[in-house]
Amino acid sequence: MKNARKVATRAALEAGKILKERLGDVRTIDYKAAYNIVTDVDKASEAKIFSIILDEFPEDDVLAEESGFTKGQLSKRRWLIDPLDGTTNYAHTYPFFSVSIGLEEEGRRILGIVYNPMTDELFWAEPGEGAWLNDEKLFVSDAKTLNTSLLATGFPPDTMRAVRTNILQFKTLTDKTHGVRRDGSAALDLCYVACGRLDGFWEMKLAPWDIGAGSLIVEEAGGKVTNLSGGPLDISSGHILATNGKIHEEIIEVLTSLENQDSSQVL
Repeated sequence: MKNARKVATRAALEAGKILKERLGDVRTIDYKAAYNIVTDVDKASEAKIFSIILDEFPEDDVLAEESGFTKGQLSKRRWLIDPLDGTTNYAHTYPFFSVSIGLEEEGRRILGIVYNPMTDELFWAEPGEGAWLNDEKLFVSDAKTLNTSLLATGFPPDTMRAVRTNILQFKTLTDKTHGVRRDGSAALDLCYVACGRLDGFWEMKLAPWDIGAGSLIVEEAGGKVTNLSGGPLDISSGHILATNGKIHEEIIEVLTSLENQDSSQVL
């Protein structure tokens, strides 16, 4: 595993270098959906990650945001790659984005790396090894109640057409906490929970590459990660709740109470 972490770290740092150097120099923006964009920098970052990881591990499967699924010679390990988590932020030169690289073995998350090139912060975790920010071990916050907590969330790219959104959840939890941030990078939000900058994060309709790495980092920092009802996390479902563990049940109670309400009432 040390070799996998070393290779993934190099890939994240090299991709992050591209993101930092090209910030403000996006040359093309394509639309995958009405409000879901991809830039030439996303593609350049992903190409760099592929070249490093697949050169070392050509037998592994890869699931990446821009290239989709790439089948390797073996099926026991799968890399989860988001070359630019926070593309909309990046396209607007809003400096909150990251590179996220996760690794699964037989469906079990065994490595998570998230790199913020603007702050040179490398978050990483392996099962049983704890969570780390560069060389500093991470621990979740000690906030014990919802009303003393700071949370974060995100919305689907096309909120206007989504059948189910978390806008009502956003308003309700804003009223019950110190506030809810919408920063635009789920991977970094999860890392902020892991290091105690945030006390909790929830979101719906994410992809495995958005949360595969960050969810492990939260767990290894002592936090709790589940689906929105408190069941086991399924990264393929895209629904996630990650907290310091102490406020987890309070958030679930709020989310459950809002389950059948219409978000249009807050618009």
